Amino acid sequence: MNAYLAKIVYRIVCGNGKHTPQFDEQLRLIYAEDDGEAILSAKKIGRKEEHIFINQNQNMVKWQFIDIADLVMLSQFAGGAEVFSIIKEPINADVYIEHVHKKADALSKAACNFTNT
Repeated sequence: MNAYLAKIVYRIVCGNGKHTPQFDEQLRLIYAEDDGEAILSAKKIGRKEEHIFINQNQNMVKWQFIDIADLVMLSQFAGGAEVFSIIKEPINADVYIEHVHKKADALSKAACNFTNT
């Protein structure tokens, strides 16, 4: 069995869809014998997790599976290799940096609690 990272892309449509287009790109861990099996498995997950629901504003929200945008076998990575990147453009850089530091602190505390048990 090989381990793969598959990027599954969904389109999110709220109400009549008259809004800025939204897409959710998810990196999923897939175990498969080869690339073909990994793609089929990722597409199966993508289709299975499409869903429609009513949000708190009583609007219908639809998550529509688009396709698999990337597939990479994890054995191709060396330690420290870049797996994912996204560029953020926050309105307030200081608030964003503070948010990142808070998340990092929470991760560090959780890791310390885990190693001390």
